[in-house]
Amino acid sequence: MNTSLSVNVNKVALVRNTRHLGIPSVTKAAQVCLRAGAHGITVHPRPDERHIRAQDVHDLADLMKQWPGREYNIEGNPTQNLMDFLGAVRPDQCTFVPDSEDQFTSDHGWNLDDTATRERLAPLIRAAKALGVRVSLFMDPLPEQMAAARALGADRVELYTEPYAAAWASGVESSIQEQLQRYAATARAALDVGMGVNAGHDLNRDNLAPFLRQVPGVAEVSIGHALIADALELGYAATVGEYLRCIEAGNKAG
Repeated sequence: MNTSLSVNVNKVALVRNTRHLGIPSVTKAAQVCLRAGAHGITVHPRPDERHIRAQDVHDLADLMKQWPGREYNIEGNPTQNLMDFLGAVRPDQCTFVPDSEDQFTSDHGWNLDDTATRERLAPLIRAAKALGVRVSLFMDPLPEQMAAARALGADRVELYTEPYAAAWASGVESSIQEQLQRYAATARAALDVGMGVNAGHDLNRDNLAPFLRQVPGVAEVSIGHALIADALELGYAATVGEYLRCIEAGNKAG
């Protein structure tokens, strides 16, 4: 399987929002990344518009119409503002994330052991799929929850990879391998029940290929913070090229 790269452009918007000049341009950043070979663009428009604004969601939807075959992914909590965006622009994919409105960044997946959570998500998943939007659930690496995600109607899961990234940064090989085994087992469990597997959060040029070597069937990685940080030094196009090479290396060895 060839893993797709979706570039999260939230941090471009964050820099832009510090002034009133409209630069750097979110749509220009997305266009350069697409030209460089990125397979998709991701945004997470939070209710407070601290980075991506409602207008960005629509502007990017217009841009993506010019790139058939590339995917537009909108992340967010479906109990906040996400469903309105899905109805308005109908992206290729939505990723349901259990963030509170004031949460600094995504830091956990859905707990599908909780009956109330399942009852809340089920009709929202149905509504998104009725719009023709693929639904991915942001999940921790817990193999035992994959069947529940599928039962709710999810098409994919996005595995929250910060615990792996933290283990990698520690340099402790036993911790790295322990985390990789968790993610591999979870990916297999998702694949076994017929779901696709995405991954994202703190993946970077150092840890991406090793992750893909050991975690089977990853259809897409969504990368924002590290990629945009690298782009400050290398430029968008060169950075996308570097991440595509990491993906190629990981897929070849997998």
